[in-house]
Amino acid sequence: MKELIKRAHNFSAGPSALPLEVLQKAQEELTDFRGNGMSVMELSHRSAAFEEVHNQAIATLRSLLSISEDYEVLFLQGGASLQFSMVPMNFLQPDKSAAIVMTGAWSEKALEEAKYFGQPYEAASTKAENYRRIPTFDELKYKPSDAYVHITSNNTIFGTQWNDFPDTGDVPLIADMSSDILSKPFDVNKFALIYAGAQKNLGPSGVTVVIIRKDMIDKANKNIPTMLRYSTHAKNNSLYNTPPTFGIYMLGQVLEWAQGIGGLEAVAKRNQEKAALIYDAIDASQGFYVGHAEPNSRSLMNITFRVSNEELEKKFLAEAKKEGFVGVNGHRSVGGCRASTYNAVPYESCLAFREFMLQFQKVNG
Repeated sequence: MKELIKRAHNFSAGPSALPLEVLQKAQEELTDFRGNGMSVMELSHRSAAFEEVHNQAIATLRSLLSISEDYEVLFLQGGASLQFSMVPMNFLQPDKSAAIVMTGAWSEKALEEAKYFGQPYEAASTKAENYRRIPTFDELKYKPSDAYVHITSNNTIFGTQWNDFPDTGDVPLIADMSSDILSKPFDVNKFALIYAGAQKNLGPSGVTVVIIRKDMIDKANKNIPTMLRYSTHAKNNSLYNTPPTFGIYMLGQVLEWAQGIGGLEAVAKRNQEKAALIYDAIDASQGFYVGHAEPNSRSLMNITFRVSNEELEKKFLAEAKKEGFVGVNGHRSVGGCRASTYNAVPYESCLAFREFMLQFQKVNG
């Protein structure tokens, strides 16, 4: 298909870039989905045509992440923000504690929501260091009696990411992986529950993926509203109510794209190469650009940095916008600069941004 418009260099933190091939295929199928005479958005979620889309997306995710039959794969709504409440609602009782590892704004939200249901506490925190790093395993303090340990695998605002995950033994480990799921291989079996908003690496906004161990569903609180029980969605293959059908279709297409380029090993290699372009420009700048995250905690998904002074930073952001780089302002709560290099952001965009950074320093340094 001929491309009629110039694609932006999209570094937005979310909703974020989608693979061009996926967008073009969706465009081709938009008005007549596989000979059905209507769009996938018009299909009944109870139809055989949509059931195939739905089940294929689950199967592809299982394949990519090597998810065993010990887990259910659910497609929900409400984003990670609803999961901040839904997790403790299902698993935390008033007399029980939960350990929350504090690595940024999203773990802070998870902690605050859990306070409505039980006794959450900070298992470790790097807030005093302005969340510049991920805590070491030795810093994690949790109790065998805890309902769960909760981590945020990647922190979009501060640009930090877990390189490996702790083994919490008999205490269920729960992770918000909204911003780095599908970005590299990891062992699903370490986790009792994983949740992720789709709008970073999985597809458009509107779908929330939940990967939950079946024994967790069995022991969840049953005295909560029907729609907020994981068991409700597991028993109905995520079709208890009308799901976000187009979002699930797009998610399935993105998963097939990731599979087609070589799976998670290939995706991880691409992500490392893309991030290295920008981190190398920061590191070689002799202080003109200052990275926020400590090197051993750097995110491959969200590269956060400052320019050496405030006026130059404003100029940098203004010129970046003029040059077609979208979304490189830091989060409104912290300012600065941020390049979100999610899976679908092309290598060429990262290379172009690196060249822009080098040229800007040459002219203004």
